[in-house]
Amino acid sequence: MTATDRSIELIQAAAQAAADKLAHDVIAYDVSDVLSITDAFLLASAPNDRQVKSIVDEIEERLLKELGVKPVRREGDRDARWVLLDYVDIVVHVQHSEERVFYALERLWKDCPEIELPADAVATRGKAEAHAQAQAAAGEADGDLS
Repeated sequence: MTATDRSIELIQAAAQAAADKLAHDVIAYDVSDVLSITDAFLLASAPNDRQVKSIVDEIEERLLKELGVKPVRREGDRDARWVLLDYVDIVVHVQHSEERVFYALERLWKDCPEIELPADAVATRGKAEAHAQAQAAAGEADGDLS
């Protein structure tokens, strides 16, 4: 069994929305062979809570506007460290970068096939690491001035 065309359409729209709000490391997995509750997972991250919320809001708004769907459940809003949007056919996880590293959902789903995403979403790969290196370099530079 593979993800339905509708699930792939939802994933691609959500991935583009995440990329448009500067999400990091956007990736999607077809989990339909290992889970019966959903077809696909989309993972994205951001370096701060405000950006996590912004990405989630954009995904929700874009899927409603373009495809006429609303999530049946939205969890994790209060802390905005890991927000989950459940659309039944797909589940979107937007995590703070620290949670993304700690929980490493990619390890759980690495054996599942990746779903092809729009070029803008693919271009987000590696941005979390680049951001972390830039932050570390900025911290070192600040330390040199003291």
